[in-house]
Amino acid sequence: MLIGEVARRSGVSARMLRHYESLGLVRPSGRTGSGYREYSGDDIRRIFHIESLRSLGLSLREIGRALDDPGFAPSSLVGGLIGQTRERIAAESELLTRLHRIQDAEPADWEDVLQVVALLNALASKSADARQRAALSSAGEVPVPVDALVDAVLSESEPNVAGALRWALARSGDRGAALLAEGLDSPEATVRERAVRSLAEMPGAKAATCLRAALADSDARVRGHAALALGARGVADAVPTLVDMIVEGRNDTEAADALSVLASDPATADRLASGLLDRLAAHAAEAPARGRLTQALAGIPGTRATDALVELSADEDRAVALTAAYLLRLRDRP
Repeated sequence: MLIGEVARRSGVSARMLRHYESLGLVRPSGRTGSGYREYSGDDIRRIFHIESLRSLGLSLREIGRALDDPGFAPSSLVGGLIGQTRERIAAESELLTRLHRIQDAEPADWEDVLQVVALLNALASKSADARQRAALSSAGEVPVPVDALVDAVLSESEPNVAGALRWALARSGDRGAALLAEGLDSPEATVRERAVRSLAEMPGAKAATCLRAALADSDARVRGHAALALGARGVADAVPTLVDMIVEGRNDTEAADALSVLASDPATADRLASGLLDRLAAHAAEAPARGRLTQALAGIPGTRATDALVELSADEDRAVALTAAYLLRLRDRP
């Protein structure tokens, strides 16, 4: 079969067939009387073998080794190809993400594109100062895309940089809250904590909804940050977690302050006082916890809290009794 017919049937151009011949990959078995290349059936099968291996990403040199070296082990080469392909996919995926982020920034011209690229590069910098400056400058004329800020805050371990990123995200609205909500599904408690701390600084109903969901988190730190934020917003769902924090001594002062915010409503104040008294009874043998619960009553107004302190001023635990008596005297002051 002549080269033109081989090219037509195989889909490999005559020029490529000549290139294969120059590399020694496939040589026509014969020549016609006029000197034209003539390919045998074995030659054509080898061409198809070459094209099959090319489709796997092998170089022509690797194909030559694969076809001609009897000791060639395909497993190692295929394993290497898998690794290279994964790296290529990861790089392409990263590029696609970056392009989407540039598109989301809605740049007006190439100068805007370059500014967005510079900010994205700074957010990924190894320098904490560079990352912090990028976060603080994200509210400029060409802002950093919200999803880039979310990715950055969920991976940021340096406190000052994380604070700057949370500040930037607090201005991103519901889109930022929705993306941070995905961080709450992370299997890593550290990532969930970063997400809930960012949500705590964001206004709006979407952020509050995400914080309510975080109250059921398996990690006490995540629950605690959510409860403190919700308590400051006057959300009563946070009360059980806030009381748990007081009992356990985790940010108990902040938790008591959050309860005092919730106690601004008289009916809620009485319920909180009753709840704290119930927990005091449940932790009768745990002096530190009872002391913290007694102190928390200081921020609860109303007659129910006063009655509770009167009762506790006669408590058999002298520290609790003295604390309750002192708080009663403070309540009696004008």
